Amino acid sequence: MIQEALPNWLETQTEKLFQKGIFDKKKPNHVLINEYQPGQGIMPHEDGPLFYPTIATINLGSHTFLDFYHRLEDSSCSNDKSDTATTNLESRHFASLLLEPRSLLILKNDMYTCYLHGIQERTADLVDDKVANIQSCQAKLGDVLTRGTRISLTIRYVPKVLKVQLFNKK
Repeated sequence: MIQEALPNWLETQTEKLFQKGIFDKKKPNHVLINEYQPGQGIMPHEDGPLFYPTIATINLGSHTFLDFYHRLEDSSCSNDKSDTATTNLESRHFASLLLEPRSLLILKNDMYTCYLHGIQERTADLVDDKVANIQSCQAKLGDVLTRGTRISLTIRYVPKVLKVQLFNKK
């Protein structure tokens, strides 16, 4: 990745996370901004070794469910007790987090390294017993939440960046 200065309004947010020690004394240097329309999602994935194993996501606009899945292959993680013979995605889904508007999610440790995370493509979410943080949310079990437009700011630390000037900036 090529290093470039963050805009001031993002620098303010990354500085706050740095001051709170979210990234273990590393200052976030990468922000991915995505817009999701109702019905859009992102397939289950891992973020990979390019990034420091912590992410902070600021959720703006609508709510969403961030779903967690056991991996298909054998995992070196002792906490992953999945049946690796099961390929059905639904049967590998074990938990969700309700990301409310204007919320901050910190994802690290085993939840970052041992499991896949994704957002299902749907226009509404049923709050059920797989929502692990329901006690901290305004929604209640059985609620159906209709999705609107959502903006996510995914904040990371990238350990290896290139320091080059691509354009003749003054």
